[in-house]
Amino acid sequence: MTVTEKVAYVKGLAEGLGLDDSTKEGKVLKALIDVVDDLAMSVADLEEGYDELCDEVDTLDEDLGAVEEDLYGDEEDDDECGCGCEDEEGLYEVTCPACGDTICVDESILADGEMECPNCGEHLEFDLEELDDEEGCGCEDDED
Repeated sequence: MTVTEKVAYVKGLAEGLGLDDSTKEGKVLKALIDVVDDLAMSVADLEEGYDELCDEVDTLDEDLGAVEEDLYGDEEDDDECGCGCEDEEGLYEVTCPACGDTICVDESILADGEMECPNCGEHLEFDLEELDDEEGCGCEDDED
């Protein structure tokens, strides 16, 4: 039984009692039933809006999944560290200290010594003197 159906039932009970609208008690009960009726209608409207919103979010989630698949491809094709260093030589994984986004950069960007984070716009600087002469992206796989 929905909230609106329950309120309709209570209204029917009140009418069956033959409440007198001229008495103080009758006026109070009638006013309370009207308020509960208004609340029930608001709840029904909110539930309907919530259901529509959930449907829209599900649709957006599916669309975003398709875009991610087109953009990133199948994750099984990526190497274990996720930066793509297996597919391309000279890529390094950098984590932005401001937003935590992981960015793959090549040696030319490192040679420039600076860049802006594509996610948050934070100015990032690179010091090549600190970089060891190791090959790879600096991920856990390279430490072995």
